[in-house]
Amino acid sequence: MLLIIEPPGQRATRTEAQGREAYASMQAFGDSLRRQGKLQAGAALASQASAVRVSGVNTSPRVLDGPFSEAKEMVGGFFMVDFASLDEAVALAHLCPAAQWATVEVRALAPCYEDIQA
Repeated sequence: MLLIIEPPGQRATRTEAQGREAYASMQAFGDSLRRQGKLQAGAALASQASAVRVSGVNTSPRVLDGPFSEAKEMVGGFFMVDFASLDEAVALAHLCPAAQWATVEVRALAPCYEDIQA
């Protein structure tokens, strides 16, 4: 998985034209991954301003509406991809246009707890 980690509020600093250009470059990157048969899913995520955090174990849920002032970064989107190796994943992450304005984090998926116990 490629996670796009960006500073909160960064999108608001772009002009409309810059935002459209960034979006088009990410669409082209996703289309390229799809043509290569590597893309499973991908999406941009809305700003933290519309996010809600829920926490609480064995208590009433604690709900906190965004934006989250303590956040120094946010997940701005993701590409769920198939890679043959970590080297391939890193190479493609480097080609991701978001690497120019954000951090692209490469993460492997792990089995669920139940799968580990079997």
